[in-house]
Amino acid sequence: MTFLNKIHRAAVALAGGLMSMAFLATDALAQGEKVSVENPYGLSALWAQGDLVAKSTLVILVIMSMGTWYIAVVKLIEQGKLFKQAKEAQEKFWNAPSVEAGIKLLNEDSAFRYIAEEGHKAAHHHGNTMTASVDLNSWIGMSLQRATDTIHGRLQGGLAFLATVGSTAPFVGLFGTVWGILHALTAIGIAGQASIDKVAGPVGEALIMTAIGLAVAVPAVLGYNWLVRRNKAAVDHVRHFSGELHMVLLGGKKG
Repeated sequence: MTFLNKIHRAAVALAGGLMSMAFLATDALAQGEKVSVENPYGLSALWAQGDLVAKSTLVILVIMSMGTWYIAVVKLIEQGKLFKQAKEAQEKFWNAPSVEAGIKLLNEDSAFRYIAEEGHKAAHHHGNTMTASVDLNSWIGMSLQRATDTIHGRLQGGLAFLATVGSTAPFVGLFGTVWGILHALTAIGIAGQASIDKVAGPVGEALIMTAIGLAVAVPAVLGYNWLVRRNKAAVDHVRHFSGELHMVLLGGKKG
């Protein structure tokens, strides 16, 4: 019995020790969560403690980021529609018995229908008083070139904003960095000593501005390069269609 009592007492002591360790670990985790939630140098603290210049810089970066993602999504949808229209024109327009019949087979908002209508109109209105001195080849070519340039201009819309954001966002973030460092130096000058609690906030503000500036600029640059490459492929489809239509209108086989 004595031996069993000793074992029982040892088990009770071990269980008590484990429970104490568990409570200590739980308390440590709770304290760690409290520290992470109440971070005085995070983004919320930057907005709460920042002055008008810091808040304005942050708002500008947010607007740049929102505009970048909006334009990227819109341009991707627009390019996807143009690629779909190119496939539709290849399947329907060139299998029609005439240009007029092919135009009717395309959707009204199709870029390729717009080019076909402009070319068909130029071919059938040539020879008027003002256009009599221009040969048919040049007249149709100019009309198709104008239509192609119009579509190309629509595809290019918005890309200038991405290029601007990609080139200026790092400097806007750098301005926020300089402003944060200025605050740190001011705090040191007022306090008369470089204690960590005096400089941690402004330096953290500076680092956050730098990070946000880079986070805004990198997607803008990558999106610009990707969209420009896709635009080139889309315009190639449009120019190929325009060139074939030019030959058809001159030949009169599908007029």
